[in-house]
Amino acid sequence: MKLSVIIVNYNVKHFLEQCLHSVRKAAAGLACEVFVVDNNSVDGSVKMVGQKFPEAHLIANHENVGFSKANNQAIRLSKGEYVLLLNPDTVVEDDTFGKIIGFMDQHKDAGGLGVKMVDGKGNFLPESKRGLPTSTVAFYKIFGLSRLFPKSKTFGQYHLSYLDKDKIHEVDILSGAFMLLRRSALDKIGLLDESYFMYGEDIDLSYRIIKAGYKNYYFPETRIIHYKGESTKKSSVNYVVVFYQAMVIFAKTHFSQKNARLFSFLINLAIYFMAFLAIFKRFANSALLPIFDAIIIYAGMFFIKYYWAQSVIFPEGGDYPPIYTFVIVPLYIIIWLTSVYLSGGYDRPINLFRIFRGLFSGTVFILVIYSLLDETLRFSRALTLLGALWGYISMTGTRLTMNMLGFRGFELGGDVNKRYIVIGDKLEAERVAGLLSSIESQPAFIGLVDYDNEQNNTNGFIGSFDQVKDIINIYKINEIIFCAKNIPARLIIDKMSELQNPNIDFKIAPPESLSIIGSNSINTAGDLYTLELNSINKVNNRRNKRSLDFILSIILLLSLPLSIFLVKKPLGYIRNIFKVLLSGRTWVGYCSTKSHDSNKLPMLKPGILNPAVALASRHLNDDTLERLNLLYARDYKVKNDLNIILKGFRYLGEQ
Repeated sequence: MKLSVIIVNYNVKHFLEQCLHSVRKAAAGLACEVFVVDNNSVDGSVKMVGQKFPEAHLIANHENVGFSKANNQAIRLSKGEYVLLLNPDTVVEDDTFGKIIGFMDQHKDAGGLGVKMVDGKGNFLPESKRGLPTSTVAFYKIFGLSRLFPKSKTFGQYHLSYLDKDKIHEVDILSGAFMLLRRSALDKIGLLDESYFMYGEDIDLSYRIIKAGYKNYYFPETRIIHYKGESTKKSSVNYVVVFYQAMVIFAKTHFSQKNARLFSFLINLAIYFMAFLAIFKRFANSALLPIFDAIIIYAGMFFIKYYWAQSVIFPEGGDYPPIYTFVIVPLYIIIWLTSVYLSGGYDRPINLFRIFRGLFSGTVFILVIYSLLDETLRFSRALTLLGALWGYISMTGTRLTMNMLGFRGFELGGDVNKRYIVIGDKLEAERVAGLLSSIESQPAFIGLVDYDNEQNNTNGFIGSFDQVKDIINIYKINEIIFCAKNIPARLIIDKMSELQNPNIDFKIAPPESLSIIGSNSINTAGDLYTLELNSINKVNNRRNKRSLDFILSIILLLSLPLSIFLVKKPLGYIRNIFKVLLSGRTWVGYCSTKSHDSNKLPMLKPGILNPAVALASRHLNDDTLERLNLLYARDYKVKNDLNIILKGFRYLGEQ
């Protein structure tokens, strides 16, 4: 056996499926075995591997034993002269395995090898080659000097950024996403250190290879796509803590006591620094704009109130009481901004109509409450209307200014209907295009591009593979889908790297699959894009559903003395109100079935009721229930939930 490929998977079924398709192509004609170690996934990964890739040796763990231990399980069973540790969120080129085996055969001093990695946009990933993270190198990386001076041999050590990314080099550290190891080297240095649960094991193993007298090579003559950031959210505080704590383990294992203490000090400093940045970034992304809006609206209303009081209401002297300035106005602002949020006014891209809709709804709500208040708390309808007008002027003005200055995230737009091209041969391109047509409610355009250059401008094809750049410009394409059944991964990566367009998403459709993997945004190199009918997965629908759950739970709680007599199981009804209120369940979820097809649908919390209630029948077969689930997910509307709840009100106490 020449090569053993080992893939450790944890809840990334669709990535794993695409990875295994590419591995199958790359292994063709070679003496190669494939191991998949699943760390107790709950997304149907194990079943998918068994059904679609029976040639793979599957190890299904009943707990998440971590990356190192899972790899070691398979290494002990493997027989290959070389062992490749491969992430599930990768795609290898068709000739990758042949090239890396050839290089290792020719370089007997090589203990390990890594390749050139690109992200889902075709951009080079700097972690393809790395230096040893000593205390000084870590300092330069943590405090940004390596980014400021990438070509410096002093500051650019972490990613060896001063080395040509297109030439073969000896390097210190290989990436665990693609790490080829010589069996004889592993026999000499031992397996992965199981002290590392998730991060740092690749650094430790790479360093031990060098200490044993072997060399690690960076080999850019083949490439992989690495959708980094999907299995773990690398901007999270948890990632920062776990990663840097792994670095402390490495320092204590391999550095002198003095250097280890210095390294540990720097790492702990980095943990607090990076954790602060992660928290601030999350806060800035979600809360900074509403806070800014609130400040601007409050300042404007203060001056509006002053002018209105001095010029209209109290021309001879006087002012509104402090309760208006310090209580009523803040409450107005909270209602307005909450209404804008629920209306989708804070979604990206910016939609000015949603802001207007939110402010209008909030103003109507305020005026209704105003009419019910005591006379002593009714200050001025005019101030309310002027405040709402100022809110719209200030909020739209802020966003238009930010857009004009080119700030990311302030692009203007609405619900844009995407324009697609699907590249492949006739049968596969038409299959994927058919899926798109049935899933996208109103795609602006779906064009077929012929990979074989035989269907040019015929049978629905608008051009050939060589004409993609021109097709993008002429048809204003937003998204390109490559059919992996026909197109070699090398050509897909070539095309992504050639186009390098931040306004275009690239996706890859595995053969005989309903999932597509790709890059949905420039900020997230890899995103799962599943071609199921996932309207319910849209941000505004998720928010509306949760808002309905919360508001309805409050209403039911307040009306409990009356509504409790309308349900079959009063105690269960009370329990369910609190479960939904605390986000443990939802009022309407999927129908329960014995089929595993529900794994294809977007995840929902367990429902008290389900779409079958609308049919007034409790005896439906699984096929009917699955179709109901599919329709519910495809075309989610709040009124559908309300209809189901009204028809099934007496069952709201069910478990």
